[in-house]
Amino acid sequence: MAKKEPGYFLIHYRDPQEGKIVALKAKRIEDSNLGLSFVRVADFIFDTSSVLVQPTEVQLQQKLENVKGLHLSIYSIVSVEELGGPSGKGSSLKFKKNKSNLISFPSDQNPPVK
Repeated sequence: MAKKEPGYFLIHYRDPQEGKIVALKAKRIEDSNLGLSFVRVADFIFDTSSVLVQPTEVQLQQKLENVKGLHLSIYSIVSVEELGGPSGKGSSLKFKKNKSNLISFPSDQNPPVK
């Protein structure tokens, strides 16, 4: 039986400096200590065994060379895909604080719909 590769995440986000959509592979996504509207992406994965060189991936690897964790605003994240890993046993996203029960109060700018 073939050995299953460990799971990882493919994160698409908008780079705040260049405004382009960037694809980044990482082993971990977790709560950020910067606050509720940030997530921390860590343990980046770059394909170094391929003969084909992708300039965008090489640039991203050089940019993140000394970065331990990338704190992304949830507003800049376009999508997160969970890939690889054994089926049914993936390392799904698990956050320390459940943010799904946040309540948004109406503001003067957004009157309640009647």
